[in-house]
Amino acid sequence: MNLKDFIRSIPDYPKKGILFRDITTLIKNERAFSETIDQIIERSKKMKFNKIAAIESRGFVFASAVSYILKKPFIMLRKKDKLPADVHSVDFELEYGKATIEVHKDSISKGDSILIIDDLIATGGTAHAAAKLVEISKGKVAGFIFVIDLFDLKGSESLIKKQYKVENLVDFPGH
Repeated sequence: MNLKDFIRSIPDYPKKGILFRDITTLIKNERAFSETIDQIIERSKKMKFNKIAAIESRGFVFASAVSYILKKPFIMLRKKDKLPADVHSVDFELEYGKATIEVHKDSISKGDSILIIDDLIATGGTAHAAAKLVEISKGKVAGFIFVIDLFDLKGSESLIKKQYKVENLVDFPGH
């Protein structure tokens, strides 16, 4: 099954000049969604981890299913002020602004090995912030798995240069 066939491209969203890769068409198809989860699980076998983290919000869709199947704890990396207990925070740059992500301080323990899952990598700003959150929590990043890599925006390449393991299911140009 070619997962690319289930990903819709929407020009000029969320702003002019952006070609948005829409995963809603992938997840609404039960066969394509199941295949996506199966492929993430297969790629995860290349990494040693004891917990799974996902980046808000679309990463939650994939990571929660993988977490359930693999019987691994699930950690939410959320936007600023969305978590109720004490948090670690990391500020970072997006392609079109600034953002902050947070994790509960008690979600990751010293020595935990964390697999980070997200729907898409573009420039890598959010992924680098997620890695920093894991590391300031005294955990180790086992690797990243993305459904989509916008390869010409070089986010995966920037993670690999920092010695992180990176897997993706499909790739598209970012523009």
